[in-house]
Amino acid sequence: MLVLASASPRRQDLLRNAGIPFTVQAADIDESPLADEKAEQCARRLAREKALAVARQRPQDRVLGADTIVVVDEAILGKPRDAADAARMLRLLSGRRHEVITGVCLVEAGGSEVSAASETTRVTMNELSDVEIQEYVAGGEPMDKAGAYAIQGMASRWIPRIEGDYSNVVGLPVALVYNLLRQRG
Repeated sequence: MLVLASASPRRQDLLRNAGIPFTVQAADIDESPLADEKAEQCARRLAREKALAVARQRPQDRVLGADTIVVVDEAILGKPRDAADAARMLRLLSGRRHEVITGVCLVEAGGSEVSAASETTRVTMNELSDVEIQEYVAGGEPMDKAGAYAIQGMASRWIPRIEGDYSNVVGLPVALVYNLLRQRG
């Protein structure tokens, strides 16, 4: 049995839509970046910590951990703390290109084998007005999303271009996950 170590409804939808059977048990870890930690390292470390936390409780199962971060000017943007933080992130992304990095980690039953990888997608966002930012934040959509936006939601109207895996920006690089699962049997 594959266990998704995430409560994210977006990750669940992506796996379900890809026909990958799974169950859910969310991991509760501190998602703060470490001092001087590079973005890709951070995403992979957090995915690994999530997967291992759940694997310790479910040693009979294969566990998938994932963590998505947004990077602009080498600054890591996770989930916003509050509405002001969401607005700050959106102002940083407005009119610019940024990267979305998702780390994934697959822990085999018994915890003896761990496979980790990451996917990076470049995203271009149109320039946003203060009114657009205020209305978007007031609607609540950005509050549990890395970088304070959901490409599959209302923010789609501000994203004219992506380079890479769309599902990665939603929260889980499905093709990468499928390849990890296929390699492991």
